[in-house]
Amino acid sequence: MDGGGLLPLGGSELTGGYKGYCLGALVEIICGVLGGAQWGPHVRQWMSTAVVANLGQCFIAINPNEFAPNFENRLQEFIDAMRGLKSVDNKQVLVAGDPENEHIALVEKYGGIPYHPNQINYAEELAKTLGVSAMITKSTV
Repeated sequence: MDGGGLLPLGGSELTGGYKGYCLGALVEIICGVLGGAQWGPHVRQWMSTAVVANLGQCFIAINPNEFAPNFENRLQEFIDAMRGLKSVDNKQVLVAGDPENEHIALVEKYGGIPYHPNQINYAEELAKTLGVSAMITKSTV
């Protein structure tokens, strides 16, 4: 593994790998058990529509500065360190929000949402089938 690799959260059991298991269990507890929804083996199979999914959600709001003064600066240092890592494909390492920000830049550049030509073709065919006007598009290529 000359290029590196990912280990379970915490690494092996000797270095605290069990923490990843506990984080997964925490998600099941607060979203499923506490939320009154299905959890673990009770969640329906992926892509099955035979039963209602009944998946739970949990939203927790915290003020990080109550825990770590100067949080924003420390977080920016962390983000800069992540983006500065060497990647295996010579592309920039992305952090949460980067793909979305790249898409926002494309929307601003083109003055609208860039759709794949297949999506446009499908929408035009659907409009014909339904007997409605097709959406107005402009070519960006």
